[in-house]
Amino acid sequence: MANPYPAPPVGRPAPKWARKRFVIPGIGLAFFIGLAAGLGDDGSTTTKAAAKEARPTATVTATATKTIKPKPAPTVTKTVKATKTVKVTVTPRPQPAAGSDSGSSDTGSSTAYYGNCTEARAAGAAPIHRGQPGYGRHLDRDGDGVGCDT
Repeated sequence: MANPYPAPPVGRPAPKWARKRFVIPGIGLAFFIGLAAGLGDDGSTTTKAAAKEARPTATVTATATKTIKPKPAPTVTKTVKATKTVKVTVTPRPQPAAGSDSGSSDTGSSTAYYGNCTEARAAGAAPIHRGQPGYGRHLDRDGDGVGCDT
């Protein structure tokens, strides 16, 4: 019997139907060879995924936690002793004479002098009002008439 399909001329590629004639059977042969390689003696698959059954497994996860406590700042204790000596000069008021009026008020002539409010406080005279012995404008910072009021 004669070949119903003529041979292609020399120098030209084979027609598409001729390529299909060889390629499709070759792909099928490779498929069956791969299938046969995956089967074992008993006909079951031998791949690891198919050989194991799906079973739940226990998974242990260990977590380590470290707590870092900051070191406290060093405490500095400093003891300071301060001593101040204050010199207070107070002259006693002249006592009224026995025959004079004891209710008369002082006319503002001051016989006491305080260099600063510390001296006045040490003498027990603070606060000092205008007109009292020891009052001075240098003791009255705000000018309200009361010295050493704060």
